[in-house]
Amino acid sequence: MLKGNSMRLVLEHKIAGKVLRLVLGDITERDVDAIVNAANSYLQHGGGVAGAIVRKGGRIIQEESDRIGFTPVGTAVITTAGKLPAKFVIHTVGPRMGEGDEDNKLKNAVINTLKLASERGLKSVSMPAISSGIFGFPKDRCAKILVGESASFLKTLKSSLEIIEFCVYDDHTMQHFKREFEKIV
Repeated sequence: MLKGNSMRLVLEHKIAGKVLRLVLGDITERDVDAIVNAANSYLQHGGGVAGAIVRKGGRIIQEESDRIGFTPVGTAVITTAGKLPAKFVIHTVGPRMGEGDEDNKLKNAVINTLKLASERGLKSVSMPAISSGIFGFPKDRCAKILVGESASFLKTLKSSLEIIEFCVYDDHTMQHFKREFEKIV
């Protein structure tokens, strides 16, 4: 499943017969059913991961997002993936630091992303470190919430998902995710 020289599998765990995976690389190159976009509520994909997704996937992703228009913090919506290897893009809105109740909002973003993927019958999803870039959420807390909520989802909920993956593109963020993966029993 790993593509090209730019991807590197870092860690993988089996949980309830499913796979929780950590890779280092570019999420726009992931060949999974859906990649996750760390979006803003207005679904304007100008910078960061969102901008890269539209640049590589094509204008159709922004056009479909424009038709959706708005989604609140903690929710998730889905569009096609244009020219990307993935079939879909799930756009989830994580919190900006300082808006209040950030941890719970990030938990909701992860859970709603995974539920949406399951409702659509998807088998694999790859997500970035939601909210830890320009939204300023601390990378260590982001890793703890994303890994913890995803592992719990696999353990407790019946789902079509067979693979939940985190695609991280920098070594600093990777160290936080590796620490959380090492805590999984």
